[in-house]
Amino acid sequence: MCGSSSLRILQVSTDLKPSIMSLTIKLHVVPHIIPHTAIRRAPVAAVTNVKLLVGKPIYGANELLPFLYRRTTRSRNMKGAVLPAIKSSLIDPDGGALVDLVVPEGERAGKVSEAEGLPKVKLTKVDVEWVHVVSEGWASPLRGFMREDEYLQSLHFNSLRMEDGKVVNMSLPIVLAIDDGTKESIGSAKDVALLGPDGDVIAILRSIEIYKHNKEERIARTWGTTAPGLPYVEESITQAGNWLIGGDLEVLKTIKYNDGLDHYRLSPKELRKEFDKRGADAVFAFQLRNPVHNGHALLMNDTRRRLLDMGYKNPILLLHPLGGFVKADDVPLDVRMEQHSKVLEDKVLDPETTIVAIFPSPMHYAGPTEVQWHAKARINAGANFYIVGRDPAGMGHPVEKRDLYDPDHGKKVLSMAPGLEKLNILPFRVAAYDTVAKKMAFFDPSRAQDFLFISGTKMRTFAKTGENPPDGFMCPGGWKVLVKYYESLQTEDTKQQKPAAVSA
Repeated sequence: MCGSSSLRILQVSTDLKPSIMSLTIKLHVVPHIIPHTAIRRAPVAAVTNVKLLVGKPIYGANELLPFLYRRTTRSRNMKGAVLPAIKSSLIDPDGGALVDLVVPEGERAGKVSEAEGLPKVKLTKVDVEWVHVVSEGWASPLRGFMREDEYLQSLHFNSLRMEDGKVVNMSLPIVLAIDDGTKESIGSAKDVALLGPDGDVIAILRSIEIYKHNKEERIARTWGTTAPGLPYVEESITQAGNWLIGGDLEVLKTIKYNDGLDHYRLSPKELRKEFDKRGADAVFAFQLRNPVHNGHALLMNDTRRRLLDMGYKNPILLLHPLGGFVKADDVPLDVRMEQHSKVLEDKVLDPETTIVAIFPSPMHYAGPTEVQWHAKARINAGANFYIVGRDPAGMGHPVEKRDLYDPDHGKKVLSMAPGLEKLNILPFRVAAYDTVAKKMAFFDPSRAQDFLFISGTKMRTFAKTGENPPDGFMCPGGWKVLVKYYESLQTEDTKQQKPAAVSA
């Protein structure tokens, strides 16, 4: 094993919530051990020694990157500047192999027949989203809904310890709640059938364990508050049963939503295959739950340029919008996907080096706790760079007029989180609208008066009123999608407010 080393995480402080696009830059370094395999797979130059050296910033005005891995045999860019050494390209999933819990087609009929004779557990829509997530390996090495020992490790340590002693990140409990009546109907059965909201059998849960669901503890430790108004809590926990049931999943067929978007729902296995097909030697993931504007695109395109400067030949962007449960005032998934497609059509992002896919996880809005889950899942999909913004997975406090989380804590936690050492992280500068150049650009403090920060609220106001944002803020095709969506909301509101006709 090597000596001490630094974890590098791609830190782009762009607020992906509908609020001001504010970027702060900071590199956090923590000691950990890098396996020799990670060094052997570095793609640029042969590694003969690894040292911690003070590195020259990528950006001249940015006093960052104080600690980076450098090789004794160093790579240089076209100007002769020494470049930071880099770790492996497509990294191994947690546990070494992707979990795939979908029953082979040849065994399906027998499993369906068996399930008919088992006690039944009815799933909610969000429960089905978690079945989808676990079945495809996003939570590898987890093989089902958590039993109590896994739940306690996740809740208290944000990680799971495997049989070989290795630790993998698992910051969110993935659990299934049942009520007293369901618990009684299960009795002493060892297996149960899981029914979707429409009553169809979608899975079998094997070797089950039932244990107490302490909601207050779960909420307090996951969100850091028990204040009323937390979206996921109100959707999936408050009215849930007082028991949790864990076990190993056997999913009878691939989860489909039949909403016209299933072709975007690529599994980790399918994504890795696509990365290989495109010859990717690095994958950088960008999660969002809002429309893409040109500031986001600037950051993503600049990331690729910097990876090329570091010696990668074909970095691929995974533009990965969240596709599970979101709060009511978020832009719906179908609208977001249409907007994202226009971004590629308008060549704001290069279709040849960008993969747009849906991440099927529900959204917790649990800040630093949840952002670890978002990063961990992308490791399993093969991404070795992860872009993290200001207040990732955060939201406004549900009761008080303030952010629920410190906006810098998400990226700080990622730099220290157990089990995320595989991720590479790079810093970024502030991006804002340059009123002189009439486009999104990196903020220049020497002419601060020329830059405009356009908040999410302002953007929504533009769309609702039909007013266009400044030229260069968002691609025209993508903007038209948003305007059409908000116009449809206004039309619907008008219909609901119109009084019914009174007959004579």
